[in-house]
Amino acid sequence: MKYFIKTFGCQMNVHESEKLAGMLFSLGYSQTDDMNNANVIVFNTCCIRDGVEQKIFGNIGSLKKLKSKNKNLIIAICGCMSQAEGRVDVIKKRFPFVDIIFGTHNIHMFKDYLLSKINCNSNTYDVWEKEKGIFEDVEIKRDNMFSNAWVNINYGCNNFCTYCIVPYVRGRERSRKMEDIENEVKSLISAGYKYITLLGQNVNSYGNDIDDKNVNFANLLQKLSSLDGDFRLKFMTSHPKDLTEDVIKVIANNDKIAKVIHLPIQSGSNSILNAMNRRYTREHYLNLITLIRKYMPYAYISTDIIVGFPGETDDDFMDTYNLINEVKYDGVFAFMFSRRSGTIADKLPDQISEDIKKERIHKLLALSKSITKEKNREIVGQIFNVIAVKDTDDGFEVMTDSGKTMFVKEHLDINKFYNAKVVKMTNNKLFAEIVC
Repeated sequence: MKYFIKTFGCQMNVHESEKLAGMLFSLGYSQTDDMNNANVIVFNTCCIRDGVEQKIFGNIGSLKKLKSKNKNLIIAICGCMSQAEGRVDVIKKRFPFVDIIFGTHNIHMFKDYLLSKINCNSNTYDVWEKEKGIFEDVEIKRDNMFSNAWVNINYGCNNFCTYCIVPYVRGRERSRKMEDIENEVKSLISAGYKYITLLGQNVNSYGNDIDDKNVNFANLLQKLSSLDGDFRLKFMTSHPKDLTEDVIKVIANNDKIAKVIHLPIQSGSNSILNAMNRRYTREHYLNLITLIRKYMPYAYISTDIIVGFPGETDDDFMDTYNLINEVKYDGVFAFMFSRRSGTIADKLPDQISEDIKKERIHKLLALSKSITKEKNREIVGQIFNVIAVKDTDDGFEVMTDSGKTMFVKEHLDINKFYNAKVVKMTNNKLFAEIVC
């Protein structure tokens, strides 16, 4: 018996697909990369943009032929798109060959739904309207030991940014117990995982829903980084309104925490930030950058940008452009605003034309590319903690905590950490020497 899982969307969905795989594996299924060989096909969906949703509908439609060839094939649709209002009825009407539909709040029930189909030939369309707490002990099947091991620390979102559908499909914030997180991380360290990434829509708000002032993100990082073992902690995503100096200090003072912070700004304009309901200002954000660089001068800082939000003027765009030039990010992920039905921003006046959005995003990406080249030249001579990845024609490939690749001449042990000094840059490739 074989299963095929196709994942759309963010790291949260990727990790939830690991849980779906774990439940299937516990029932005796093995993974296949070919849908034609699968007994069970699962689409774990995203609905962050209307365009993504239409793409997913197209992918679901393509399964009709497979179902007609194999009447015993079981098709399940889950994730954020399933959770969105009215989508279950749409899927049932357009794709009557789908056997199972469930949402984000009841992913832990997938095994029961599958067994009901296998044993009773009973279809299940079950999407919970509201979250019902946190369900531990769900099976997880992780693959590559080198890859990040994802660990949820909280679920849901309370922020209601005007462009975002996430709070409506993921529910309100719920934090896991600190001891449950610690036990999961301990088991991953024992299993040999080198990178462990803490996941949440907003990791900085961890513990806000728990009536204990000692349960917060800074204390969680401190506790996990004190565990024995050869590993690195990473996390995503931070919200600027909740990032504190205490958290920054903990990151700076612990060698086992990667000096990597993804801090989405979305816009450099205060008026656009207000329209987005981000609840911080440009000035507050820049103060955070100053704090990060005060404690960690060489921290890797990346960000997300939305270009062409409704009402964005040329001056608003230049505020963003100038902020990027001032901060000099190590990585910029820029997206053109895409209308998403069910959000406030979809109904705002002064929608920006696609031509203007494209022009602006090209300017941002060109700036970001030039900054990246400049920063690569600047790191020649610096020492980084790296992990050995594989042998290549350019030498042994190593990777920093931020994902930046370098090449060294020495033969290394895969999945082992080293300190490497960058010695030169050639054709935008970085070359290093192991120093210890």
